[in-house]
Amino acid sequence: MSEERTPVTVLGLGAMGSALAGALLTAGHPVTVWNRSAGKAAPLVERGAVAAETASAAIAANELVIVCLLEDRSVRDVLGAGADALAGKVVVNLTNGTPRQARELDEWVSARGASFLDGGIMAIPPMIGQAGAFVFYSGHRPSFDAHRAVFDVFGESRYVGDDPGFAALHDLALLSGMYGQMAGVLQAFALIRSAGIAAGEFAPLLQGWLTAMGGYVERAAAQIDSGDYGQDVVSNLAMQEAAFGNFPAVAQDQGVSFELLAPLQPLLKRRVEDGHGAEDVTGVIELLKK
Repeated sequence: MSEERTPVTVLGLGAMGSALAGALLTAGHPVTVWNRSAGKAAPLVERGAVAAETASAAIAANELVIVCLLEDRSVRDVLGAGADALAGKVVVNLTNGTPRQARELDEWVSARGASFLDGGIMAIPPMIGQAGAFVFYSGHRPSFDAHRAVFDVFGESRYVGDDPGFAALHDLALLSGMYGQMAGVLQAFALIRSAGIAAGEFAPLLQGWLTAMGGYVERAAAQIDSGDYGQDVVSNLAMQEAAFGNFPAVAQDQGVSFELLAPLQPLLKRRVEDGHGAEDVTGVIELLKK
């Protein structure tokens, strides 16, 4: 193939869609854009993008079609409006969604003669095209391999399997860890602030503590994969469950709600009552199976 850049269509020009289209333009790709509110295309058109009047026209313009909209329903609506133009296209859905939604969309797109990749963007819009950004992809491997150079414009491209739902699964799993950490950080600041201590004063201590705790991730993974929650136990579950009562107590004393961390307490108690007090807290994961 010549050095000409792959033409790309981008459907959806919210903050993230505009960042994706902008990164493609910066990298020299011809870009066709479409958005329900046409005015959002203007800054990209000024940079050289072509604005399509309809979603169908945008899809018809190029083989590679990237979709970045608000949610699954809007993706279905927009692609449905351009269904007559999908045959032979490569549809890459970078809209945040669930594994089930990705698998269902894969079936729908494939039935209309197009190839499908789902993606999970692990970056905020200003990070697109910058160091540290990465994107999960799953689904049709030949399409990923054929267009990886385009995907690498956004950030590091990580293919996680031919199951279309795996990109969303990896995305939401990482975000679950993030929100869990956020909950702990907010609870810590709420406690400190209740005593009149500035959050900024406490922040370096909290940052250092969380960094030091980072090693727990790999240790927990080893226990989970082996199924042996008694290996390398430093602080057993029975001790942690007994001490955990101090957290709702201090929250009440300080006039702070405990609802961010409250769901963990009954899980610790159940695991100990089931006879696993000598094991690590990691074993609580067994109670999350449904």
